[in-house]
Amino acid sequence: MKNFNGKNGATAIVKNEVLSVSWPAGRSKTGKLIFDLSAQKPIFKSIELQEGNTKHPIASDLDPAFVLTVGRRDLISQNGWNIFFDKVPNKPFNAYNIEFVKQSAAIRSAGSRTVISIGKLNAPGFTGTLEVTLYNGSPLMNIAAVMETEIDSTAILYDAGLISKNALWEKIGYSDVDEQMRSIKPAVNDSAVGLQVKYRSIIGETKQGSLVVFPAPHQYFYPLDEAFNLKFVWAGNQYRNLINGYGIGIRQDLYGDRRYVPWFNAPPGTKQRLNFFILLSSGNATLALNEVKKFTNNDRYPELPGYKKMASHFHNEFIMKVVLANKTVPESPDFIKVFKRTGIDIVHLGEFHYTAHPKGPDSLRLKELHALFQQCERLSSKDFLLLPGEEPNEFFGGHWLQLFPKPVYWIMSRNADKPFVTEEPAFGKVYRISNESEMLDLLRKENGLAWTAHPRTKGSTGYPDKYKTAPFFKDQHFLGGAWKAMPADLSQPFLGKRVLDLMDDMNNWGARKKVLAEADLFTITPENEMYAHLNINYLKIDRLPEYKNGWQPVVDALQQGKFFSSTGEVLISEFNVDGKSSGEEIAVNGKRSNVTCKLKWTFPMNYVEVISGDGEKVYRERIVMDNTNAFGEQTINRSLDLTGRKWVRLEAWDVAANGAFTQTIYIK
Repeated sequence: MKNFNGKNGATAIVKNEVLSVSWPAGRSKTGKLIFDLSAQKPIFKSIELQEGNTKHPIASDLDPAFVLTVGRRDLISQNGWNIFFDKVPNKPFNAYNIEFVKQSAAIRSAGSRTVISIGKLNAPGFTGTLEVTLYNGSPLMNIAAVMETEIDSTAILYDAGLISKNALWEKIGYSDVDEQMRSIKPAVNDSAVGLQVKYRSIIGETKQGSLVVFPAPHQYFYPLDEAFNLKFVWAGNQYRNLINGYGIGIRQDLYGDRRYVPWFNAPPGTKQRLNFFILLSSGNATLALNEVKKFTNNDRYPELPGYKKMASHFHNEFIMKVVLANKTVPESPDFIKVFKRTGIDIVHLGEFHYTAHPKGPDSLRLKELHALFQQCERLSSKDFLLLPGEEPNEFFGGHWLQLFPKPVYWIMSRNADKPFVTEEPAFGKVYRISNESEMLDLLRKENGLAWTAHPRTKGSTGYPDKYKTAPFFKDQHFLGGAWKAMPADLSQPFLGKRVLDLMDDMNNWGARKKVLAEADLFTITPENEMYAHLNINYLKIDRLPEYKNGWQPVVDALQQGKFFSSTGEVLISEFNVDGKSSGEEIAVNGKRSNVTCKLKWTFPMNYVEVISGDGEKVYRERIVMDNTNAFGEQTINRSLDLTGRKWVRLEAWDVAANGAFTQTIYIK
């Protein structure tokens, strides 16, 4: 009890082998957990929510349960821990029910949070501690098996949940993929099944209220090429024949999308947080799920005045698989409905990814481009902009994407008897490209942008590092790189280290490059788990351009760094240093600099980090935000000494590893 002070409003009482903890859970609400620390009893003796003077004993006699699946990471053939092209489940692996021994317990205060640690946890090759975190202001908690291994080349998955020796729930509730509430009447002998759901949540309901189990909305979903809905929750008895009891919880499909399946990294000595969230409600399953949906804004990217939302890198292949395949072209295709439902304003495609004729013959290539431009114009409107784009992967090295501010006809090859550009009766200007220099010339002439797709992994392993001195990379028309939460590592309180490190490296190279968020997904359907795998760029433009007039403002916002990127739960509506915003330049002149950022969030915040560099080293100023509650906003001001620095940027991350990052401000 020595690190618990109760100053945040939480209370803790120990009597014999029972620990009672309560916390302020919102307006007129108090959450209460009673832990039974005796050896043989379930750890959660009681889970209760009090509203005013009314107590709602929602559940009792529950244990957390974790299945740890351990495989081998390929650290040799490609790029070490940054590998994506790994097929872990095709190699030998083992699954273990993590053993829980209640040999010690501790409770500590951390800002507005209360953390209860109980241990020890054991699985072959792994040891750890159970950690329960309570968040003031919400009936919200996080349960984690914090596990560590010393075995190298380890990749893991985990399933988790709450179990009891009997089916204590009156009903098990969930939303199906059509957003219709469904329920199961549980029986103690029901075999555990995976369920295809919306909002990644499963709800245990009793007469006194409901308990929702759900994962971190992005962190739990390791990178895949497809966002298939792989039944990410489970309910029933004897889950995977490893967990003894009736449970509800979250799960992963061991074989993913059956393409490349890298699982999570678990490097030696790292503390992997195998975690899930719980939300308590005095209402039924529908009301409880509605409260959970608020944490992801109903799986929709929220509006932000002065900004438009852009998503990039989608290999939907609508042109080749539907339009030019002589299939019926729907008036409103499913993929458009998905994007609009998610609140995206601008979608940048990556069509013709190994499906078309980028090098000709001319008749086919021009026909394909013409169909792409026609469909993008047809499917755009005054409040939605569909932008043509490709992942050409020619001339520069590695994989890269391009974006022109208007339709441009170009062919990725040129015979000696053909000029660089011709006028064609049906298409106007047509460019034929034969080398790196001509590709850069095309970008300059048509004011286009190119950037490295999935840098330092996949087909861009080694890039952009290999061409950082090339004329095309140094040119302003080469934007930089793209960010995705890849690889996945549950020991990190943020997402996408690979590209965030690259961003700092490019800044220290003096390259003044930008990094936008990319999805890099193939099939896009309403039943998919799209939100978990999506991310967004908030572009600082007041008005959405009309397709027919071109989309130069979109290109300008990217090129000038007038945007921030987000998973959706954290917004950075303002970031400036000495009055200058991202993409701009300041002079320090020996004085301290004023850093200002304005944040809005759903999950409680974890920290904000001001990151800067001097051309060689990277410096981090962390602002711990453990006093924040869920659903807040705050303006942060800091005075920092940036003497000798050449650049500065900002990241903000919440307790579920959701976050946002800005572009760079440069220092003279």
